[in-house]
Amino acid sequence: QSAVSVPRDFEGCSTLRKYLGQLHFLQSRIPMGNGQDAAVPVTWTEIFSGKAVTHEDIKYEQACVLYNLGALHSMLGAMDKRVSEECAAGAFTYLRDHFPHSYSVDMSHQILSLNINLMLGQAQECLLEKSMLDNRKSFLVARISAQVVDYYKEACRALENSETASLLGKIQKDWKKLVQMKIYYFAAVAHLHMGKQAEEQQKFGERVIYFQSALDKLNEAIKLAKGQPETVQEALRFTMDVIGGKYNSAKKDNDFIYHEAVPALDTLQSVKGAPLVKALPVNPTDPAVTGPDIFAKLVPMAAHEASSLYSEEKAKLLRDVMAKIEAKNEVLDQFMDSMQLDPETVDNLDMYNHIPPVLMEKCAALSVRPDTVRNLVQSMQVLSGVFTDVEASLKEIRDLLEEDEAQERKLQELLGRVPPAPGSPPGLAEVSKECSKYLELHEKASFTNTELHRAMNLHLGNLRLLGGPLEQVRAALPSPTLSEDDKQVLQNLKRILAKVQEMRDQRMSLEQQLREMIQKDDITTSLVTTDRSEMKKLFEEQLKKYDQLKVYLEQNLAAQENVLKALTDANVKYAAVRKALAEVEHKWNTTVQTLVASYEAYEDLMKKSQEGKDFYTDLEGKAAKLLERARAACQASEAHRQQLLERELKKQPPPRPTAPKPPLQKKALEMEAGGPEAAEL
Repeated sequence: QSAVSVPRDFEGCSTLRKYLGQLHFLQSRIPMGNGQDAAVPVTWTEIFSGKAVTHEDIKYEQACVLYNLGALHSMLGAMDKRVSEECAAGAFTYLRDHFPHSYSVDMSHQILSLNINLMLGQAQECLLEKSMLDNRKSFLVARISAQVVDYYKEACRALENSETASLLGKIQKDWKKLVQMKIYYFAAVAHLHMGKQAEEQQKFGERVIYFQSALDKLNEAIKLAKGQPETVQEALRFTMDVIGGKYNSAKKDNDFIYHEAVPALDTLQSVKGAPLVKALPVNPTDPAVTGPDIFAKLVPMAAHEASSLYSEEKAKLLRDVMAKIEAKNEVLDQFMDSMQLDPETVDNLDMYNHIPPVLMEKCAALSVRPDTVRNLVQSMQVLSGVFTDVEASLKEIRDLLEEDEAQERKLQELLGRVPPAPGSPPGLAEVSKECSKYLELHEKASFTNTELHRAMNLHLGNLRLLGGPLEQVRAALPSPTLSEDDKQVLQNLKRILAKVQEMRDQRMSLEQQLREMIQKDDITTSLVTTDRSEMKKLFEEQLKKYDQLKVYLEQNLAAQENVLKALTDANVKYAAVRKALAEVEHKWNTTVQTLVASYEAYEDLMKKSQEGKDFYTDLEGKAAKLLERARAACQASEAHRQQLLERELKKQPPPRPTAPKPPLQKKALEMEAGGPEAAEL
C-alpha cells in the first residue's frame, strides 16, 4: 500500500526498493508467476495512454515498481543541484535487461532505451557543467560534451521509432525537437573546446575550423529552439556571443598574422566521447536496501539441494587448491631436509658472545665456595704425606727383612759344613708375610693414588678457571673468526631462509583464510531467490569471491622455485663457512663439556682423596706397628745368630791374638786366606 502512493523524496525511493526486494523474496517461495498456481491479478495504469493494464504475474508488479523507481529518481534528479553524476538510468536499465517488454507499451524496449539515454544524457550534462566551472582541460571538456551528444543521439533514435511515435503522439515531436536541439548545442560546445585546445597548441588553422563548426552547429540549435523557455533562449544567446567572438577573433588573427591553411573539418580526428556518469545500481536482494527477508523461514527443498551442490563446488575448489599446496610443500620439505639448514642456528654467532647457562651455573656455584681449589690441593697434599709415610715405613721394614736375610745367608755360608742351628726366632716369618700383604695393598693403592693425582692435575686448572673472573672464562672458550665476505655470505643465507619461512607462513595463512571463508560461505538465502536456470551462473559468480585468494596462493606457490634456486646458490657459497663454524662449534662444545666435567669431578676427587687418606692413615698405623715388630724380630734374629756363633767358637781352640775384628768378619777373612787357623778349625 505504501508503494502505491510513495512520497516524492528519497524516503519514497527507499520504500519502493524495500517492496521490490520483498516481492523478489516472495516469488522465490510462492508460485505467483504467469500461469502458476498462486498467481493473482496485478493492475497498474499505463503512463501514456492512461489505460489500466492487468497481468496475473508477480513480475509485472516488480516491473511497475521498478519503472516508478526510475521515474521518481528522475524527478528527484531534476529537483537536485546539478553537481552529481549519478542518475536514474539504473532502474530503467535493470527493467530493460531483466523483465519482458510485452507487459505494456510504456515498458517496450524502445521506450526504456529512450528513458535510459535521456537520464544518462542529463547526468552527463551535469558533469559537463561541473567540469567547465572547474576549468578542466579543454580536450577533456570536449570529450565530455561529445558524450552528451552520443547519449542524445541514442535517445533520438528511440524517439524516431514508429512504435514510440504512435505511443507518445504530440509529445514525441516536442521531445524529438528538444533532443535534436541539445544534440546541436552540445556538439557546438564540444567543437568550441576543441578550438580552444588548438589555440593552446598554436594550431591556428584548426582553431578557425573548429570555431566555425561550433558556430554552424549553434545556429542549427537556435533554429530548433523556437518555442523553448526564455532561459533556454538566453543561454543560446550567451553561447552565441562566446562562440561568435572566438570565431571572429581567430579568423582575423589567422588572416592577418598566422596565415595558416584552414583544413576541412572531416580531415580532423573526430572527438570521442568520455562516458563518466554512472547509473544508480539496482540489486533487488541487497539486504542493506530491502531490510530483513520477511519470508526467511520459508526455504524450499530445491534451495537446500542447490546449497548442497554449491558445497560440493566449494569442496572441489578446496581439493584442487590443497593438491597444489601439498605438492609444493612436499618438495619444499624434502629440499629443506636435504639442506639441513636451521634458520635459528645457521651461524650460531650469537652463542659465542655469552657464557652458556650451564657454565654460568658452575661459575656461580664456585663463586660462593672460594676455597674449592685450595681444599682439594690440601687434601691431596695430606694424602701424599700419608702415602709417603706409609711407603717409608714399608721400605724400612723391607730393608730390615732384606738385611736380616743377608745376615742369615752369610751365617749359613760360614756354618755350611755344620748342621743347621735350631731355635730360630719365630716373629720374622709373620712380619714378612704381613709386609708382603701391605706392600701389595700399597702397590694397588699407589696406582689409584697416581690416577687420582693425574685427575686432580687435569681438573685443577679448569676449576681455577671456573672460580676466576667471568672474562677469563669467556676468553677460554673458542670463537669463530669470519671475514667480511664470510659475514656477507651468512647474511645472504639467513635472508633467503627468512624468505622461505615467510613463504611458508603466508601459505599457511592463505590456506587458513580459504578454509574459513569456505566454511562461512552460505548462499542459501541467495539460492532461494534465484531461478533454477540461473543456478549455474550464480555458482560461478559466488565462486569468484575466492579468485583473489587463489591468485595470492598461485603467486606464493610460483615463487617457491625461485626461492629454492636462490637458496641453493647461497648454500653453495655457505659450505666453506659452514665447515669452519662446525669445527669451532665442536671445539666450543668440547671445551664447555670439559669445564663442566671438571666441576662435576670436584666432589668425586674430594671423596676419593678422603677415602685415600683414610686408607693410608689406617695402613700407616698398621705399617708403624709392623715396623716395630720387624725391628724387634730382627734384633731377636741377630741375637740368635750371635748365640749360634758363640757356641761354634767355644768348640774351637782360642785363636792367636790379633787385632780385634768383628767375629763374623774375622772368621770370613781367615777362611778366605786359607791359613793355619783355617786348617786348625
